[in-house]
Amino acid sequence: MNYYNEIKNELINNEINRKVKSYSINKSDLNTYYNVGKLLLAAGNQYGESIIKEYSIKLIEEFGSGYSQRNLRNMRQFYKVSQKWQTVSAKLSWSHYCEILWFD
Repeated sequence: MNYYNEIKNELINNEINRKVKSYSINKSDLNTYYNVGKLLLAAGNQYGESIIKEYSIKLIEEFGSGYSQRNLRNMRQFYKVSQKWQTVSAKLSWSHYCEILWFD
């Protein structure tokens, strides 16, 4: 499995959704970050923790500054933590989730 291409496809699909359906941006973001987090966890298990840095560099080159190592770690943590939660509320924004992710 090419995790980088899967992550890239998730992000491209999210950009399309953002432009087509602005009313559901937050839900789309949360779904995307959940899926990216899942892929990052799998990639990290297979290739080691340094894959976050490598993917961050590539994603920043292709998509811009929103994909720092810290943000990718937040996505991975979002996936891990949401496994314990019953539901993920689309009423909370990504920045809200980033604030509470590390309280677990």
